Amino acid sequence: MQRPPIAQQVTFLYTNDTARSFAFYEDVVGLQRVLDQGAARIYRTGGDAYLGICATSEVQQGPAPDRKPGGVIFTFVCRTEAEVDVWHGYLAGRGVAFEKPPALNERYNIYNCFFRDPDGYLLEIQAFLDPAWPKPA
Repeated sequence: MQRPPIAQQVTFLYTNDTARSFAFYEDVVGLQRVLDQGAARIYRTGGDAYLGICATSEVQQGPAPDRKPGGVIFTFVCRTEAEVDVWHGYLAGRGVAFEKPPALNERYNIYNCFFRDPDGYLLEIQAFLDPAWPKPA
């Protein structure tokens, strides 16, 4: 049997303060909201990729190992190094503090920067420099 296609992708991050997180992703990052489910909102990050922000349920209560160093990283992929720099300027102008400014990472052949959302999730803006990486449409 052949594997069926995957048409879209959604990554969900959890928050204890939906109003704060919704405002960050809508007003600071500027993502397009495509669905409001009350306790969750889903945003288009590009193409058929999406980011969902959800209220924490009893199941997710307790320590948040994904927000510790070495945990989850949500990466926004740009086409060029210049686009990474534009994003850096755009977000810095909205008060976002960066953990790492845009720089070349020779080990992975990428150009990237890092910042955190209000819940402590590590976010990355990156451009792949390796010509083997499939270019965004």
